[in-house]
Amino acid sequence: MKLLTVLALSGAFLAQEDKLLRKNPLAGDARAVESGRVSFRMHCAECHGLRATGGRSGPDLTRGTFAAGDTDADLHDVISKGVPGTEMPPFSDRLDDNDRWRLVSYIRSLTPHTTGPIPGDRAAGEQLFWGKGNCGQCHRVGARGSSVGPNLTRSGRQRSLAYLRESVVSPDADITAGYATVTVVTRDGRKIVGVEKGFDNFWAALMDISGRYHSFQRNEVTSITREYRSLMPATYGRLFTGRELEDLVAFLASLDGGTR
Repeated sequence: MKLLTVLALSGAFLAQEDKLLRKNPLAGDARAVESGRVSFRMHCAECHGLRATGGRSGPDLTRGTFAAGDTDADLHDVISKGVPGTEMPPFSDRLDDNDRWRLVSYIRSLTPHTTGPIPGDRAAGEQLFWGKGNCGQCHRVGARGSSVGPNLTRSGRQRSLAYLRESVVSPDADITAGYATVTVVTRDGRKIVGVEKGFDNFWAALMDISGRYHSFQRNEVTSITREYRSLMPATYGRLFTGRELEDLVAFLASLDGGTR
């Protein structure tokens, strides 16, 4: 067992060392950056946004930190192999190796050379998140909170400051995939509203604001409708002062997957 542990640790160390040693052969090439920009718009903008600041299902790529690792080799591996369990597909069958390095060059060019501190007090924002905003009623951070809405544990790595702020004050502006609002009217007149958990021509599943799961066959109820709007109320822009909103966004931007 000890030998196996040593071998496993050695393998992990060598894999990490290989990533650190692998460099982008096109780093610093302005033509590679421009070619990568064109390729990004063709293959990546649909999910990550035209300016790579985050879209319907892809994270913000302009902040210089990434969920799967921050080296050029990490980026190249993600582009090549995709990310299992997410909507990020592999591109090794669509783009040759140099084209994938060109994408890495373009993504690197998006990070500001000087990044100032995020405005706001993230500690105060954390108190607002769990207290005044009661955001944990729907959202999870680490092991705390609810699974009604999107998990925010890695929101700082996944979204830009502008996107996070808009999500608070205008939640209908961009609905995260899989979180549409489903409304069911039962045959006895009850209306049940919740977040989509499953939906097709024959049935629908949803989770209401209390976290209760419901499932219905279409032929058993009066109606089932799905709307691409958020269950989150659009009142937080009025609930929070400008300073409080700044603090809340600072807290969300600080979330990188660590424990809280």
